[in-house]
This record gives sequence, structure tokens and C-alpha cells, in this order.
Amino acid sequence: MQKRNQHLSNNIYYTFAAAAMLLVLCAIFSGCYTLKQGTTMLGYLGRAVPLETLLDANFNDADAQENRRFVELVGEIRRFAAEELGLNMSRNYTRYVSLDRSYLAAVVSASAADSFARHYWNYPVVGRLPYKGFFNPADAHREREKLEREDLDVWIRGVDAFSTLGWFRDPLFSYMRDYRTDRLADLIIHESLHATMYLKGQAQFNEELAEFVGSEGARLFMEKRYGIDSDEYRAMFTGKEETQHFIAIVRELVRELQVLYESNAGRDEKLYEKDRIIQAAQDRFDAEYDDHFTSDNFRSFSTMQINNAYLDLFRLYYADDYYIANLFEQSGKSLPEFIAAAKTMPTRRGPPGRQRLAIALGLER
Repeated sequence: MQKRNQHLSNNIYYTFAAAAMLLVLCAIFSGCYTLKQGTTMLGYLGRAVPLETLLDANFNDADAQENRRFVELVGEIRRFAAEELGLNMSRNYTRYVSLDRSYLAAVVSASAADSFARHYWNYPVVGRLPYKGFFNPADAHREREKLEREDLDVWIRGVDAFSTLGWFRDPLFSYMRDYRTDRLADLIIHESLHATMYLKGQAQFNEELAEFVGSEGARLFMEKRYGIDSDEYRAMFTGKEETQHFIAIVRELVRELQVLYESNAGRDEKLYEKDRIIQAAQDRFDAEYDDHFTSDNFRSFSTMQINNAYLDLFRLYYADDYYIANLFEQSGKSLPEFIAAAKTMPTRRGPPGRQRLAIALGLER
């Protein structure tokens, strides 16, 4: 009982400290959005319990076994990320929140309807970002309606995690118990990279770097845990090959549309041709699906109401010039050394993030 009371006391203290900081931010910045989302986040933090609580005896045998697997796996990933990759872990992912849905927040992105010009939102501390998150999906749909009245293409997606960049202790959520090992490792390493280094106002670079480090870090974790000849390791690559093929198809569609958007065609003609090009790409995708994919994971692409906001997410997270991957190759293919160099980058001022990383790696002066 004394131990549980101590956990409760620490949790109350932590929540009040976070609330105090949130109130300060809201006093400085326009607070309606910040206050509403922050209040929900604080509610989650207030409900968070130590991860080890899942090991209590009041579960049936199947749940108890799954809980133990999850707790031990998270511990392994955290140790790997901190001790072998050099990421800042602090107390992140040591607490657990139970949710009755399979995602954390609904995130809105927007783009011009006749180009890939991104819409940005301005935030305290982190600067401009090309997305806006809402814990209540109804708020995300209201934001979409507002942006569509401005003649923008809009996309809403669910996200399963985000990093608070060290301001709070990022928790795990109940739906993550069902993740495959490589997906959980990718998520924790990806978000831990954000908490380790973050360049204000450079969302493109931050996401490119985290996407690469998360993927490569998860691969290294799977190699260490299972070995390169294991079924688990090979299964990870089977899924990645299909994902990479899908990304390549989307990139080709983006390139085709980019040619159209950079042409001298008028706006009405661009919008007409945009719809035609997207529909043709979806028809090809549907006709050739079984030639390239063994799962149904991507089949819905042929019937989605695709727009520029959706396609721009691939431009944001999967740069088609492979710049980060090429830097990694040139620097010697050591992820710990790659991360260590990234941590030396100046975070406040300097050249664009890509150039800062190249300089930190000694590949550019």
C-alpha cells in the first residue's frame, strides 16, 4: 500500500507540475487550442500508471502472459535505444495509459489544391509545423471544414504516438500491446530521436531523420534479438519490401502531378488534369495489385479520395532523394556514430538541417 501511495503522490505532483507549465504557455500564447489539447494530454498523464502495474496478479492467465511479454519487450527496446544507440530516454515509455481506441490523436494536414504548397501552423517552442493534432476527432473534422472553405486539400490521419520533446514523460498506450516487435521498436526509437534532437521550424528534416533512425534502429534491434536468419527478422523485410514498392508508386504519382503543377496550365485545367491523373494511377494500381502485393494492406489506395494533402505526407516522411540514407552510407553505416553526430548539430540557428547534419558528420564544410 505504501508503494502504491508513493506512485500516486508522484503522479499527482507530476501532473500539477505539467499543468503549471501549460498554464504559463497558455498565458503567453493564444490559448484556446493549446488549452484544450493540453488539458486532454494532462488527463492522459494523470491516468498514466507505472508500466510494471501490468504485472499485477489481477489478470487472467492469457492477459498476464501478454502483459509480461510487453513490459519486458519495452524494457529491452529502451535499453537498446539508450545504451547502444545513444538516444535520450530519461523516463519516457515507463508509464502506461489505457485507451478505448487504436490511435492517440487525429492529425490534420493541408495543401494547396493545385500545387504541393504546404499549409503550416505556428506553435510555441517548436515553431512552424505542417500538421495540427486533435485528441477529439470531431475537432479535427471541424478544422478540415474550415480549411476546405479556404479551397485547400485536407487530409486527416490517426497517429499512435508523438514526442513531447522532453517536456513530459511520454507514455505508452494500451493499443501498443498488439504491435509487432519491429513496429514497437521503430515507434519508440523514432519518437526518442525527436526527444534527443529537434530543429525548430524544420519539420521536413526532423521527420526524415526520425523516419530513417526509427527504421534502421528497429532493424538493428531485431538483428540483435532474433538474428538475421530468424523468421522474425525475415518477416520484417517482407513487409518492408511491399511498403517500399507502395511508396515508389506514390512517388511516381507525385512526380507526374508535379510536372502538371509546374506547367503553364491555368488553375481550372490543372484541377481537371489532377483528377484524371489520380484516377488513372488508381486504376493501374488496382489492375496490377496482385502482381506486386501478397497482403491486402494497400488495396484501399485504389478507392481512396486521394488529394494533394495525402500525397504530400509521402513527400514529408519519405524524401525521394534518399539524402539521409546516403549520408548514413557515406559516414560509415554506424547508427550510434550517426546519432552522436546528429546530437552535436546546433539546434537554434544555422544552415538547413540536412546541411547541418552533413557538417556534423564531417562530409561538408
